[in-house]
Amino acid sequence: SSGINAEWPLRPGLKDIETRLKSVKNIKKITSSMKMVSAAKFTRAEKALKPARVYGGGAAALYEKNEFSEGENKLYIAISSDRGLCGGIHSGLGRTFKALHAESPVKKAVVVGDKVKAILVKTMGDTYLSTFNNVGKKPSSFTDALDIAEEVLCHEFDSAEIAYNSFVNVVSYKPIIKPTPSAANIESNDAIFTYDEVDSEVIRCYQEFSLANIIFHALKEQEASEQSARMNAMENATRNAGEMIDKLQLQYNRTRQAVITRELIEIISGANALD
Repeated sequence: SSGINAEWPLRPGLKDIETRLKSVKNIKKITSSMKMVSAAKFTRAEKALKPARVYGGGAAALYEKNEFSEGENKLYIAISSDRGLCGGIHSGLGRTFKALHAESPVKKAVVVGDKVKAILVKTMGDTYLSTFNNVGKKPSSFTDALDIAEEVLCHEFDSAEIAYNSFVNVVSYKPIIKPTPSAANIESNDAIFTYDEVDSEVIRCYQEFSLANIIFHALKEQEASEQSARMNAMENATRNAGEMIDKLQLQYNRTRQAVITRELIEIISGANALD
C-alpha cells in the first residue's frame, strides 16, 4: 500500500521504502562529496604541518632541555575549532581537559574554537578568561597565533599549558598538553645566563615569540588531525549509507514482489469466482 500506514515501520509500503531509499542515496552523495573535500584539505593541512613542526619544535627545545618550575598559577589554552562532523576529536580533547580539571582544578583558561568551548562550559565556564571563534573555516595563519599569544600574555601566569590534538597519521591523533613557562620562570633558572648577552628583555622577547610559535604549531597539528578525522568519518558514513541502500533495495524488491504476487492471486481468485 502507498503512504505511511499504521503498521510502519513493521510493514512499510513501497512508497515508504522508496522515499527512504531516495533520502539515503542523497545522504551518500553528500558524505561522499564531503570526504573528497576533506581529503583535499587534509593534503594541504599535512603539507603546512611539516614547516610548523620545525618552528614549534625549535621554540620548545629550550624548555624541553632545561628544567623550569611550573608554579601554582597555571593558565590553560585549549585549541579546537568551530566545525563538527569529524568523529570524536573535540570530545576527546574535552575529556582530557575534564580529567585534568578533576585532578587539579583549572582556574584560568583561554579557549580557541566553539566546539571545545561548548563541551567544557558546564564544568569550567567560570574559568574562561577569553574565547576565540571562527576557527577552522580557513587555514590558520601565524597572525592568528599572534592574536592568541597576545591575549594569553595579558594575564599573569607561571606556566601556560597548551592542549591540542597532535597528528600521528591519517587514521590517528592524540590529545597532548605542552607546558610553556613564563618569562619570570625562565629567568629564575640560572642555567639560562650561561648564554652570552642574555638579560631580562631578551628572555621576555624570546618567551613571547616562542609562545606564538608553539601556538601556531598547535593550530596546525589540530587542523591536520581534524581534517583526517573528518575524512575518515565521511568515509565511514558513505560506507554505512551504501550498506543501508543495499538493505533497503532488497526490502523494496521483496515488498514489490509480494505486492505483485498478491495482485495476481486476487485476479486469479476473481476469475475462478466468475467461472
